[in-house]
Amino acid sequence: MYCCPECFNDRVLRKDIFPLLAQSVGKCSYCLTENVALLPPKALAEYFELLISAYQPDPNGKLLVQCFREDWGLFDHPHMDDSRVKDLLAEIIDDGEIVRKPFIAAFVSEGNQLTEWEKLREELRYRNRFFPEADIKYERLASLLGVLGLELSEFQQTWFRARTQSGNDPFPIEKMGAPPKELAKHGRANPVGIPYLYVASTELTAISETRPHTGELICVASFGVEGSLRVVDLRTPKKIVSPFLLAEPEEIGKMRSDLPFLERLGEELTRPVLPDAAAVDYTPSQFLCEFIKKQGYDGVLYRSSVTPGGINLALFDATRRAHGTVRQFRVKAVAVDIDLVLPAK
Repeated sequence: MYCCPECFNDRVLRKDIFPLLAQSVGKCSYCLTENVALLPPKALAEYFELLISAYQPDPNGKLLVQCFREDWGLFDHPHMDDSRVKDLLAEIIDDGEIVRKPFIAAFVSEGNQLTEWEKLREELRYRNRFFPEADIKYERLASLLGVLGLELSEFQQTWFRARTQSGNDPFPIEKMGAPPKELAKHGRANPVGIPYLYVASTELTAISETRPHTGELICVASFGVEGSLRVVDLRTPKKIVSPFLLAEPEEIGKMRSDLPFLERLGEELTRPVLPDAAAVDYTPSQFLCEFIKKQGYDGVLYRSSVTPGGINLALFDATRRAHGTVRQFRVKAVAVDIDLVLPAK
């Protein structure tokens, strides 16, 4: 029996450990993925024994399968149901009983970064904009952002930027970049007067982010992301953070405690904001992006709030230029989806 990186869907296992240890390429015995690097499960024993040591048996706890799924986003391949994961874990650690016992986290960090972020968020919006007093542990935040850092080779190379036309003629390619500083309005990542370049993963996402009206003409240009570039990926932290990157059970426990905080930061960049409230409600995400920029990163990846599966990239260097040609689209229809907030009385 052989396992593969797709069984686990873990960044470090896929990027570092399997390429280092893989003994062959073929079809996985567990998730059934074909043409992948393969290992006998026991080759991963030391990595999973360290991870398990960050948990302790407790009759009120959860099975390790549930702990690993919920805490680290592991085993989310469609073929990896609980039965297969139990079999795989039992084979990895050579213990069929431990996978049937309930566990809880053995290490919990002191303090609560998530609570402090909520305090900071309210302070930035309504009390102190430039010198906040909330007790955010900035050194820890910088360290966590480092875990979410992606190099250029780890994300797509071509992105798209859309602009709504004011007339019938499409914009020339040289007019498809970021606005000049005197025209830069409040954005999800940028304060007013400081332009960033916003691009999207697809033409549809780029157009949707302009909040178009039916019948409008939209220009879309492609951007090639080139050269040295490092960004923070706040889309789905559980897909980026890996427990196998850490060397001690205490470090694993601390990272586990901080993951909800990182997911909340990702939500900060994705949450819908009404135009009239943007100047206030964008302040926390702008603060976060300014901190990311100060740490030396070139931009931030985040989920689109208007297109399912869409991705946005905010680049701090507004001088990057589009390449290729400008394509023109007409908006045929705009869909509206609603939630009932207050039922009729």
